Amino acid sequence: VQLQASGGGTVQAGGSLRLSCAASRRTFSNYVMGWFRQAPGKEREFVAAISWSGSNTIYADSVKGRFTISRDNAKNTVYLQMNSLKPEDTAVYYCAADKSSGVLYGSSWQTGSYDYWGQGTQVTVSS
Repeated sequence: VQLQASGGGTVQAGGSLRLSCAASRRTFSNYVMGWFRQAPGKEREFVAAISWSGSNTIYADSVKGRFTISRDNAKNTVYLQMNSLKPEDTAVYYCAADKSSGVLYGSSWQTGSYDYWGQGTQVTVSS
């Protein structure tokens, strides 16, 4: 599965962006999908994940209430709507697919649970 992330850019604090991640295979619809981010000098961290059906989601505490993950299996695409952006949200954002599960489980927040990764898209939030 190839993942192509897009939608990053530069925005002022308080603004919004919508990231998209397009998958190359229809089997995408069977996978848990996640978004992670990595700021300069920091480790990659979990942002959000969604079950195969879209009915279940989990979020990092730092983005809860501001970000929304969703998916459209007919389009093989997962989205991350980011509102009320803060300078500390600045990072490269990556989408990822967990081919071993369609349902969220205890390790869905861990990078090691994901098998496929997109190339990343830069999000910069200016103060």
